[in-house]
Amino acid sequence: MSALPDPLAPFRLDGRTALVTGARREIGRAIALGLAAQGAQVAVHHAPTGEEAADAAEVLATMNAGGAQGAAFPADFATDDGAKNLAAAVLAAFGKVDILVLNASIELLEPWTDISREHFDRQINVNLRSTMDLLQALVPAMQSRGWGRVLTIGSVQQVSPHPQMFVYAGSKAMQLNWAISLARQVGPSGVTVNNLAPGAIATARNRDQLARDGQAILPRIPVGRFGRPEDLVGPALLLCSNAGSYINGANLYVDGGRIAGM
Repeated sequence: MSALPDPLAPFRLDGRTALVTGARREIGRAIALGLAAQGAQVAVHHAPTGEEAADAAEVLATMNAGGAQGAAFPADFATDDGAKNLAAAVLAAFGKVDILVLNASIELLEPWTDISREHFDRQINVNLRSTMDLLQALVPAMQSRGWGRVLTIGSVQQVSPHPQMFVYAGSKAMQLNWAISLARQVGPSGVTVNNLAPGAIATARNRDQLARDGQAILPRIPVGRFGRPEDLVGPALLLCSNAGSYINGANLYVDGGRIAGM
């Protein structure tokens, strides 16, 4: 009797190297650990502060305890060359990047009338310029090797913008546009580009907003709860592995049905 084919085998990432930006906690951490659990070697990016370095070290300790391999890489995306330097450091250490998860971003909540040039530039640098720099530095080599995965982490804000997130929401909409455009251009080479759009996820970033607005938001989520960082792991594994090789240019909401119910 022949064995049934293993439907989970295409999710394995043995021999692959992944870079997850903003991977020291919450969604980035969960995705980094998920990729590592499937056999990928993971570059854990974090901002160059003591707190973030300590968080990244904890992520690596968790990986190592589970028999996975990885390394931490500090980089400040608000600086001109932060993302370029990160790409160079990861390539020097690992030799290649097969999977690029663009998770790092910042949001500065304020009325659109009060947005300063400093706040605008900081959000654009972290949320968009770093994306462009990493794509330019890493995707062409994926094309040459004939395999690659790019996953951008968007937000429901890309289509349903909060009035206090004028720049952040706009940057997420632009990132989605880039993902669709790039998917069309690099798909023939074996590289896929997709976007995950989380909804109301219970993270440290969202703690104050959920405490303030949660009771108004919750009834608009059909599954009846806020999301958890771990809810992003399954979709991320699908889109970062051979299991999702025929998914390209997709925008997948992980929001408990919030967009569908609007």
